[in-house]
Amino acid sequence: MDVCLSSAQQPGRRGEGLSSPGGWLEAEKKGAPQKDSTGGVLEESNKIEPSLHSLQKFVPTDYASYTQEHYRFAGKEIVIQESIESYGAVVWPGATALCQYLEEHAEELNFQDAKILEIGAGPGLVSIVASILGAQVTATDLPDVLGNLQYNLLKNTLQCTAHLPEVKELVWGEDLDKNFPKSAFYYDYVLASDVVYHHYFLDKLLTTMVYLSQPGTVLLWANKFRFSTDYEFLDKFKQVFDTTLLAEYPESSVKLFKGILKWD
Repeated sequence: MDVCLSSAQQPGRRGEGLSSPGGWLEAEKKGAPQKDSTGGVLEESNKIEPSLHSLQKFVPTDYASYTQEHYRFAGKEIVIQESIESYGAVVWPGATALCQYLEEHAEELNFQDAKILEIGAGPGLVSIVASILGAQVTATDLPDVLGNLQYNLLKNTLQCTAHLPEVKELVWGEDLDKNFPKSAFYYDYVLASDVVYHHYFLDKLLTTMVYLSQPGTVLLWANKFRFSTDYEFLDKFKQVFDTTLLAEYPESSVKLFKGILKWD
């Protein structure tokens, strides 16, 4: 099994084991060899862990419990630290649907060395898959999400991908010119999954999508449609983006759209 993980955080089967940010640090300090789910001893942890901690700029929120959830995309075993205590620490259906699409259309999308930004990256699954596929990824979210996001990115991409993902704060609609000046930042793809739900920032989200889209930028947006407001957002999205429905996943009510910003 091809696993881009160091041994200290290699959990067992799906849903097993609760840990806190302090818990995994203590486990790593003990330095004992860890076994993977097949019973084999994982190596190279002593080499990877110091690098990981030196790169970890954001501290994961100290939720009461975390679970380790297993996914497999692009030929890699991916383990995501999640917590049901935050919307931003859970992998939602739109994320897995988008990852499935990225995996199945890797040759067509050609992510190798592509510059990609993910809006609302949450625990980071989509950004990890994009990185595995060769992209230069910037994963963004709110400040309280960045610690766990960066933790998952480093654990699953360090020494395994051509480009180490970057983590940046992005509050929708705020300080876009300052933090992402168009003269310095261009993205081939903007990715978003399950960013539309029952919240009060949908107009700011659309403003952010439009701002980040320049000539040639492709926006891929996957979302589980739950409420009438989701379809209202889609109508507004279609007003500013040339929109193509790429895929539907009826079992999860997820739709995946491609958007190209309309230029008048």
